[in-house]
Amino acid sequence: MGIIRHTETEGVEVVTVDYPPVNALPSDGWFALADAVRDAGRDPATRVVVLRAEGRGFNAGVDIKEMNADSGHTALIRANHGCFEAFAAVYDCQVPVVTAVNGFCLGGGIGLVGNSDVIVASDDATFGLPEVDRGALGAATHLARLVPQHLMRTMFYTAGKLTAQQLHHYGSVYKVVPRAELDAAAMEVAENIANKDGRVIRAAKRALNGIDVQDVHRSYRYEQGFTMELNLAGVADEIRARFDDDLAAQKKEN
Repeated sequence: MGIIRHTETEGVEVVTVDYPPVNALPSDGWFALADAVRDAGRDPATRVVVLRAEGRGFNAGVDIKEMNADSGHTALIRANHGCFEAFAAVYDCQVPVVTAVNGFCLGGGIGLVGNSDVIVASDDATFGLPEVDRGALGAATHLARLVPQHLMRTMFYTAGKLTAQQLHHYGSVYKVVPRAELDAAAMEVAENIANKDGRVIRAAKRALNGIDVQDVHRSYRYEQGFTMELNLAGVADEIRARFDDDLAAQKKEN
């Protein structure tokens, strides 16, 4: 359990997220993920990194239980910093990052996927930002890299979801495959990249980041300021408490 890195084939490093039951990462998990991606990219033998997950879904965002257990704002600040570091590690990785998305991709998962270079998804994958329903903001920066502007706004305000097939229509998801074929599909893309000259691939990654129209780091940090404001005002605590009550009620009904 945790963040696992291994060499799959020559030039291909795989970073796996495994935090049962839903891959909602604690603060330490986000920092560990950042370190694993950065270390993989720094290795001169690496030409591409594959980011994947075990379990029911790719990522369920931050660990809300960690936040609720903290009477102050330490957990929130660490989660904010951890997410920022993990998203930045994917974007700034010295080589391309191919992300394989299975099941649900929510909250912080959108930050990872939106900053990736190539996205492959299983046919049961869904993508969304439930932040508004949790009294928080963030990762609209990264959702805007996946869908057109007005759809991004609609998804953000409504906390709605899109399927992998819909994102494939917009061109942000490269390929949609049955879940059993997901790892193979991601590896096919990764091996294609790994067969190129590593010096050229690293230069290409720098060049593409350099011509990006959006500063993803500054944009996301701006969003995080509003999350902190909502928490300081007590709004986020109120909403999270209602969310916990709703979950408890659902469990009793079932």
